[in-house]
Amino acid sequence: MRIIRSSDIGNYLYCRRAWWYKKNGAVSQNQAELSAGTELHKKHGRQVLASLITRTVGLILFLAAVLLLVAYCTLQVV
Repeated sequence: MRIIRSSDIGNYLYCRRAWWYKKNGAVSQNQAELSAGTELHKKHGRQVLASLITRTVGLILFLAAVLLLVAYCTLQVV
């Protein structure tokens, strides 16, 4: 039984000829462009990760500020 991967379906739908070449072991002629695209995706992934970390740190700092404000207000009332 042959396994069909979702990436194979995506590659086939994007370009049937490229999918066929890949399945038959043909090497792409545009290796420089493929490498540049891979590097671009890695860079974008790093930027997304940095953004998520920054957002998380900001949320933690905001929650800490709210907790400190509540504690301060509570101590002023008592």
